[in-house]
Parts: sequence; C-alpha cells; structure tokens
Amino acid sequence: MSHMLLILEPTGQRSTRTEAQGRELYARMQRFGEDLQARGKLQAVASLASQSQGVRVRTGGGGKPQVLDGPFAEAKEMVGGFFLLRCESMAEAVAIAQECPAAEWATVEVRAVAPCYDDSRG
Repeated sequence: MSHMLLILEPTGQRSTRTEAQGRELYARMQRFGEDLQARGKLQAVASLASQSQGVRVRTGGGGKPQVLDGPFAEAKEMVGGFFLLRCESMAEAVAIAQECPAAEWATVEVRAVAPCYDDSRG
C-alpha cells in the first residue's frame, strides 16, 4: 500500500533562514530519503519550489479558467515537498513520519494513496 508524507511548511519560513541553514536542512532531508530508499520504503520524493513561484488554475462555475500567480496571500502553509512510501499500514507510515526531520519545523501530513471517490475512509 502506498502512503504519502506531505511536508506542510509555514508560508515564508524559508526566507527566514540563511543559505547555510537552508542547505543543512535540505541535506538532512536528503539523508532521510536515502535511508528510506535503503530500507525499500521510498517510491518517489521531491522538494517543491516556494509558492511564490507557483500558479493556481481554477475553472469557476462559468467555465472560464482563472489563473492566480503566487504567492497566495490566504495560504498559511505551503506544500514544501513529499515522500511517496511503500508501507504495510497507516501505522507504519505514521511511524516513518515521526522520523522525518521536517517534523521539527513543519507539519508532516500522512495520507493513504486511494481513489478520491472512495469515501469509506472518511
């Protein structure tokens, strides 16, 4: 079964760090990913650029696409990256999330990969 760890960072947090601090945290996350790979748990991993470089697209009820360039003022958090894991259970995925260095400065959300129409899981 696949589970995703979403790294939810406070908006603007990255800009409060020095380049050296940012590189050290990124290196810690890379080592975490390498460990997951060695354990046979990692399916995919990626770090995402700041939301200030993002774009949101939405088609309203009228069918006309709306495009909004970042940063997004209403956002309190941004998805900073993810780990896609191969786990036997949600409990195993949560245990791995507790090992994630990002839990020290961000929220690590654990989600099972499942069809969006399957509401049996709440």
